[in-house]
Amino acid sequence: MEIQQINDTKKGYFEALEDGKQAGQMTYTWAGNDKFIIDHTEVSPEFNGKGVGKKLVMAAVDYARANNVKIIPLCPFAKSVFDKVEEIRDVLS
Repeated sequence: MEIQQINDTKKGYFEALEDGKQAGQMTYTWAGNDKFIIDHTEVSPEFNGKGVGKKLVMAAVDYARANNVKIIPLCPFAKSVFDKVEEIRDVLS
């Protein structure tokens, strides 16, 4: 599975692709220069139960760490991943 990031100055998204098909997408909005808000995570029904949503959240965590930015998980799914996985909380705002 490939995760791509599309980013601009105000918004962006992480997209999971499997054999050219979109498996899921997680959107975010920038809140200043040093943090972004994860506002929505959606997984295509045929990919449910395959960990796609968690992979998208982990890609956001990797991006945040590499770029020294913080994450505000307003999306209920993203928030649940942060609640369950203690070792990624270093990027929470």
